[in-house]
Amino acid sequence: MQLGVGQDLTGALSIPIYQTATFRHPCFGESTGYDYSRSGNPTRRVLETGIARLDGGAGGFAYASGMAALTNLLLLFKRGDHLIVTEDLYGGTFRLLDKIFSQYGLAAAFVDTSDPELVALAIKDETKAILLETPTNPLLKVADIGKISAMAREKGLLTIVDNTFMTPYLQRPLSMGADLVVYSATKFLAGHNDVVAGLIVAKSEELAERIYFLQNSVGAVLGPQDSWLVIRGMKTLGVRLDRQTENAQTIAGWLAGHKAVRRVFYPGLETHPGHLLLKEQAGGFGAVVSFELLDKSAAEQILNKVKLISFAESLGGVETLITFPAYQTHADIDPLERERLGINDRLLRLSVGIEDVDDLLADLEQALIGEEVYV
Repeated sequence: MQLGVGQDLTGALSIPIYQTATFRHPCFGESTGYDYSRSGNPTRRVLETGIARLDGGAGGFAYASGMAALTNLLLLFKRGDHLIVTEDLYGGTFRLLDKIFSQYGLAAAFVDTSDPELVALAIKDETKAILLETPTNPLLKVADIGKISAMAREKGLLTIVDNTFMTPYLQRPLSMGADLVVYSATKFLAGHNDVVAGLIVAKSEELAERIYFLQNSVGAVLGPQDSWLVIRGMKTLGVRLDRQTENAQTIAGWLAGHKAVRRVFYPGLETHPGHLLLKEQAGGFGAVVSFELLDKSAAEQILNKVKLISFAESLGGVETLITFPAYQTHADIDPLERERLGINDRLLRLSVGIEDVDDLLADLEQALIGEEVYV
């Protein structure tokens, strides 16, 4: 992380929190580089510089949430523009495009982006960008970032990658040809379920200037206290993700052999269709595991009986969370479309934390079989 203002003078290891709305100018015609915290804040600037460096981009930008970051990105486009978007993506992104931006004439085609040929077929004269979520939420499909980015570049399109599940620790889309990366920093980057935040990284100076204009104009910026929390979380990102990924791999293998489980979605399993591709383009397989049970009653039983694992929204924190996507994160998608995609009433999503893996397995087992076990 870049040193904050004053940090280099005091030797403080923790970046200062500049809890201020405005800044005093030395005199007329002179500036400290800061005037109003919507336009720039020293604490936020450290976070923004840090994420840009981690992703290898020209500029980073911090927002009040991941959805605020995505909204800011979509303001790059205008009425009549067309986007190609991953079909089985986070429900909030679907809602933003389908219910909000559609009112202003921005069209989106939802495509299985794990198949580059389907992406190519969806390109129209009006297409301006391809928005990839890879691996997808919650089905963990994997898109070929390099191949799709090259295709987009030939057509003069932008490639945007939601890298929330992987973070720059495991996957760096800009190095594979993407133009923009977006994160819900609430998740793995912050990592402690105690802050809501979003981040964007732009590959080029030109894109960075456009994003900054939108960030400053719209004003959905991250406050200094929350910026500090994300910075603090990012300091332990590698240690946390190593443990979480190791736990996820063990749990995915255990679930794959359980008689109550019909199917497991985790790219770390060799049977996963995206296993080899993700192994090639990322430094690990991540900490999210989805699994389909034999019937809805089994899913409800698990949610009601887990003890160490929490039935809660979100993902990416040090605590293991379990979610029912069809009724929580993806409820805004039409039920028939959800069923077609495989986001059905038997599918559960695990965000694996850093707890002892044997304790997590014991909790899942007692919830699956309905027997009381202390964990």
